Amino acid sequence: MDYPLWEFNGLSIQDVLAVLDIDILICKLQLRIQLLMEEEKARRERERQELQKTRIWVKEYLKRREELGMYSRLMEELKCEDEAGFQNFLRFPVVLFHELLEAITPRIQKQDTFFRRALPAGLKLAFTLRYLATGNTYQDIHYGFRCGANTISLAVPEVCQALLDEFAEEYMSCPIEEEQWLKIAEEFNRRWNLPHCCGALDGKHVAIKKPKNTGSVYFNYKGFFSIVLMALVDANYRFLYATCGDYGSISDGGIFDRTDLKAALRDNSINLPPPSPIVPGQRPVPYYIVADEAFPLQTWLMKPLPQRNMTREQRIFNYRLSRARRVVENAFGVLAARFRCLFTTMGQKTDTITTIVLTCCLLHNMLITKKIQAIGEEITVDQEVGEDHVRIPGSWRNEQTLQDMGTQRPRVRYGNKEAKELREYLVQYVNSPEGSVPWQDSRI
Repeated sequence: MDYPLWEFNGLSIQDVLAVLDIDILICKLQLRIQLLMEEEKARRERERQELQKTRIWVKEYLKRREELGMYSRLMEELKCEDEAGFQNFLRFPVVLFHELLEAITPRIQKQDTFFRRALPAGLKLAFTLRYLATGNTYQDIHYGFRCGANTISLAVPEVCQALLDEFAEEYMSCPIEEEQWLKIAEEFNRRWNLPHCCGALDGKHVAIKKPKNTGSVYFNYKGFFSIVLMALVDANYRFLYATCGDYGSISDGGIFDRTDLKAALRDNSINLPPPSPIVPGQRPVPYYIVADEAFPLQTWLMKPLPQRNMTREQRIFNYRLSRARRVVENAFGVLAARFRCLFTTMGQKTDTITTIVLTCCLLHNMLITKKIQAIGEEITVDQEVGEDHVRIPGSWRNEQTLQDMGTQRPRVRYGNKEAKELREYLVQYVNSPEGSVPWQDSRI
């Protein structure tokens, strides 16, 4: 760098050299900064080019969904060639599948855009039913239906919610009229020989992955994380009422205390019939539901007597009550055997899991109402054979089942005086000539 001579007048040679060194240093720094900026710019350009190479809107095999996917290929073949196979594949026959599809299409069908075509509503319903039936992972289902796993994870809760919105009132609404409860009680008495019974109540654990930042509130005494499905079932294994989502660490009695069903039973806002005599001329007997020992004894909730030091009459009463209460166990067993996603450890958000579980209950009711039997893998409930009504366990008991509720040391729940008097009357009734059945002595 050139400097005019006048700039160095009056300076020593050391001062002149110092000025020259600083200026050279500044030049070197400027050059280094410029080189670094050019290298950074080149690096960003290389990254941009690499990203453009790897960015793919749709993978090539997914583009062949309409030619090779299960919905457009396999299901169409099953419709034409093997309707029983179609039902075994989705748990629903062809006619009912199209009935569901027609009802929920306005709720789940999206509009096409300039970038891509919307998924058909039938495809969404098909892979949702397949997930419920098998419990396979979204990743596994996406290869068969050739639809992205992320898309499936968003569509499954959407379809389930649409099914609940469309059909819950028709197929899974709690009765609110006396006539409805009377029909249920008559069916319980006809099939299970327990008068004035309006349903069987119980709860089950549904295994989940631990939600973030929840500590141990979902950790149950059986050693896994869960939410609770609690349901009231009629004599034909239909769910009259179902609630899901409470912490697995809470007992079934504690969960029942928090339900709107208990409040409705307590103040009779669901209109159970008024008390009436079981035997003409005797005392009026309230209508009630049945449950196990973990629930509170009330005039509207009957449970078995304690197991210690029981008389013959008390054992007969426990048998008769438990015989009616088995319907809820069978309902849960058939539900899980039919919709095997309930056997898996579900990893979705708890709200999504709740929606999925309630949808399974709804579809279970729909299949029972329409009298559609399982095809392929036969699912049966407990049967009673012979004059002694010997119980043969249903096929659902031979495999994995939903875990029962309860605690390691059940809390003693004392009933009020009126409820105890009612239970004692029922003990006498089932042992009387009017209320006994011929085989009960051989079953205790």
